[in-house]
Amino acid sequence: MVVIMDFEDVIKTRRSVRVYDDKEVEDEKIEKIIRAGMQAPGSRLNAEPWEFVVIKDRDTLERIGEIKPRVKNAPVAIVVLANIERAFYKTVWQQDCGAAAENMLLEAVNLGLGALWNGVATFEDIEASIAEIVGVDNETIKPYCIITVGYPGKGQENKFMDKFDESRIHYEKY
Repeated sequence: MVVIMDFEDVIKTRRSVRVYDDKEVEDEKIEKIIRAGMQAPGSRLNAEPWEFVVIKDRDTLERIGEIKPRVKNAPVAIVVLANIERAFYKTVWQQDCGAAAENMLLEAVNLGLGALWNGVATFEDIEASIAEIVGVDNETIKPYCIITVGYPGKGQENKFMDKFDESRIHYEKY
C-alpha cells in the first residue's frame, strides 16, 4: 500500500525515527525513496554526484552500528555517497547530497515509513570506516550520510510538532 500525503503534511509531520518495528521494508518503497533522492537539485550543470548503497544484511548493519549506533537496529540503511569525479564543484558535494537526503526523508514519511539522518561527512575517520564497509575508494567516493528506514516503532510515529520560531526570522539585515 502506498500512502500519498499532502506535501505540507509530509513536511510538518517528518520526525527523526530512531526505533523501528521488526518488519521488512518493501523493495518498491526503497526504490521510491532513492528515486526521490535522485530528483534533488544537483548543483551546476546537473552534476548529480550522488550514489546509493542499500544495506539490509543484518551483519553489515551491525558492523556499521558499531560506528553509528542508530543503524544497528534498522531494517534498512541507505548510504548516501558522493562521486567526487562527477561533482561539478569538487568542494560543495555536501550540498547536493544534503538535498538528496532530505528528499529521501520526506518520501519515507509519504510512504508511511520512518527515517533517520545519520551524519557521516566531515568526520574523516567515520567517512573512511563507512567507505571500507561499503567497498568504495574514499578518495573518489565520499560517504555523506546514512538514512535508516523502517516502519516506526511504538511512540516513534511521524507527527506534527510546531517548530516555528518567529525570532529566527530577519528581514534585510540580521
